[in-house]
Amino acid sequence: MNRDSMVESLERNPGAWDIIIIGGGATGLGCAVDAASRGYATLLLDQHDFAKGTSSRSTKLVHGGVRYLRQGNISLVIEALHERGLLIQNAPHLVSNQSFVVPNYEWWDGPFYAAGMKVYDILSGKLGLGPSRKLSREETIRQIPNLRSDGLRGGVIYHDGQFDDSRLAVNLAHTAAEHGATLINYMKVEGLLKSGEMVAGVFARDMETGREYEIRGKAVVNATGVFADSVIRMDAPDARRIIAPSQGVHLVLDKEFLRGDSAIMVPHTDDGRVLFAVPWHNKVVVGTTDTPVEKPSLEPCALEEEIDFILRHAAKYMARPPERRDVLSVFAGLRPLVCPEGCEDTAAIARDFFLLVSRSGLVTMTGGKWTTYRKMGAEAIDHAVLVAGLEDSPSVTKHLRIHGWVDKVDRTDPLGFYGSDGARIRDLIAGNPELGEKLHPALPYTRAEVLWAVREEMARTVEDVLARRTRALLLDARAAVEAAPETAGIMAREAGKDESWQRSQVAEFTKLAGGYILRSS
Repeated sequence: MNRDSMVESLERNPGAWDIIIIGGGATGLGCAVDAASRGYATLLLDQHDFAKGTSSRSTKLVHGGVRYLRQGNISLVIEALHERGLLIQNAPHLVSNQSFVVPNYEWWDGPFYAAGMKVYDILSGKLGLGPSRKLSREETIRQIPNLRSDGLRGGVIYHDGQFDDSRLAVNLAHTAAEHGATLINYMKVEGLLKSGEMVAGVFARDMETGREYEIRGKAVVNATGVFADSVIRMDAPDARRIIAPSQGVHLVLDKEFLRGDSAIMVPHTDDGRVLFAVPWHNKVVVGTTDTPVEKPSLEPCALEEEIDFILRHAAKYMARPPERRDVLSVFAGLRPLVCPEGCEDTAAIARDFFLLVSRSGLVTMTGGKWTTYRKMGAEAIDHAVLVAGLEDSPSVTKHLRIHGWVDKVDRTDPLGFYGSDGARIRDLIAGNPELGEKLHPALPYTRAEVLWAVREEMARTVEDVLARRTRALLLDARAAVEAAPETAGIMAREAGKDESWQRSQVAEFTKLAGGYILRSS
């Protein structure tokens, strides 16, 4: 993928689009893959980078949702479990089978959670990832050797999916492009074009050049997540608010805090949420919280009370309680929860997705979660096709292989999550061995991956590379800051940028990364 080529495609065809999608997160990219693979002329625009917001800040799980099962939302669980099974088949290089242990410290927990997980197994059907079962105290400790053992009675083990969210987003963009879609990051939609009372396209501004575009399309899909209300109000200024943003915070710790291959699932915290400690890229992601937020932001910040909440609950289950100084990175994301007007308790809002078609024909798809992105994309495009009066063509994404798909995945390969692209990155290193050198001793990434991100994955900034093409910022924020000058240098040489650009990029990234570094109090 090349941004210059994508912009050229837009300029050649300013009014030839069947479907214009606003938003390049999970939902928007799912819409783009669905529309393009049906054969529709598809354009996707994002104000920043692909998956900049919510879609790169998840708990890294592809799951049915044990919490929703407890709430009685069986239909959501069944749908998500089905989509989980499809995704692990369509993107095996990015989605894997992860075992979870629910530790039991009260005698009644064992039978209760064992029965619940059996229901989870049944609902998974043929797409299940493995049967759940009760564990003795000794078996539980073998699964997680440094689990707090005082009072431990046993546990329950079950299976769910684990993935790399922003890498999946990049591969979805690739997949859409391979089916003919045009996708442009750093292209902000600033208004809607209308023909009479009907939406007929968008006004957009290239955030890199400042150039403005009037783009006509037969249907427009609003897939902007927590920013959905702002697009809805471009169409109808008096429209009521439908999004109640909720912030989720995660802490990243060294792998020594969770030895073994299993994750921990805590089914009930003080605020009624589920808490996870999940192995991820040889680190541990612990979270999450559920804090109502008044206004959406591209770069939300963790609150002190959220950080304390996670550390306090993690200490109840980890033999070595984590402290602030142990946190390698802290990141926050906003959930685009949909609720009736006046709703205040975000923890109680269902995580179902929500589709709205306005009187002007604007199609809005929001809510939901990563696991159901494909279904959301298919339903949004179904409605866009009706609005535009396009010739009907059924969705083919249920069994569509996502870019990077490989038959056999080596989970020990540092380039394994690139899938089939890994061989091309190794070719870069073979041609120039210096590209095989690491960006930083504490990070698993090489110089070749920076080059690849610029050449093939539309990375435009140091942040794009260190936050989303690689996950350096999330794995170790301090190390990412130290790797920023080298990263900027590689990007500058490839893109023809000068030293001033490099200094500016390093300064901007260093400032941003400050929000991911937890200072000792």
